[in-house]
Amino acid sequence: MHQAASASNSRQSSATEKFADPVWTAKGERRASVPLTRLDTVWFNTGTLCNIACEHCYIESSPKNDRLAWLTLADAVPFLEEMARLPLPVSLVGFTGGEPFMNADFIAILEETLARGFETLTLTNALKPMEHHKADIARLAAVHGPRLRMRVSLDDFRDGVHDRERGGATFARALDWLEWLWNAGVRVEIAARSLQGDDEHSLRRGFAALFAKRRIVLDCDDPQVLVLLPEMRTDVSPPEITEACWGILRKTPDDVMCSNARMIVKRKGAARPAVVACTLLPYDERFELGATLDEAARAVPLVHPWCATFCVLGGGSCGSARAAG
Repeated sequence: MHQAASASNSRQSSATEKFADPVWTAKGERRASVPLTRLDTVWFNTGTLCNIACEHCYIESSPKNDRLAWLTLADAVPFLEEMARLPLPVSLVGFTGGEPFMNADFIAILEETLARGFETLTLTNALKPMEHHKADIARLAAVHGPRLRMRVSLDDFRDGVHDRERGGATFARALDWLEWLWNAGVRVEIAARSLQGDDEHSLRRGFAALFAKRRIVLDCDDPQVLVLLPEMRTDVSPPEITEACWGILRKTPDDVMCSNARMIVKRKGAARPAVVACTLLPYDERFELGATLDEAARAVPLVHPWCATFCVLGGGSCGSARAAG
């Protein structure tokens, strides 16, 4: 008993701050970790520069943030080749940013990925950078059909809520371009957030009514089509996730997206890209797992507040693979 108490005290003294130690919580409990059980989704962060600066952007993308450099086609191809050699197939290749359509190589990367037979999901704000690539998008949609997915950020079905988050008249412009994508045959989805604290039913009904007015046919009851992301705030202190939490919360590590996904980033000034645990944590070096997908196939300790807020307690996921039948 004395030895057990001493061990607990030692652990608490070595991890006095929350989300500091990869093995122990601040209370001396063993931290939960998530093994990679399958690699369904591989994300590419095309660069953190964006045409707008949202109030609550989780990686602080803006017209000035270049902490992640533009990813080039030459950067992407080795990972696409590695995916083709994996024993189990990758179901989905996602692209995020910043705004992917600002990357001069993005269309080439997207086209190469589709040509290799992957289903793709591009996260976009559907504003001016995307407008410059109308012809490319229409061409790719005609060739690759439902394997070309695009998820448009509409934070709310009310223009005022969305525009307070993203500035200007971005809601109206994004909605226009969403309608254009739909008419061009692109498989479209929506990413929204509960910025007003509305319940899920109200949000889904509100979006359904909005799209019906524009004759955009989307099943807003499908959580894959209308993705409601939990809000992530830096001014709250969530509980740390311990091994005991899985049973308490009636969840398993497989419910967390780092059990089935990885993201490729290229840091400013770096000679080559790196693989990180997930889309939410591109800067935290504790979540950098290696230079290849094979090196990155190891367990991830849940040692960041957003592991709790977004993934475990919020039940969020940046993307899931669904066959393009």
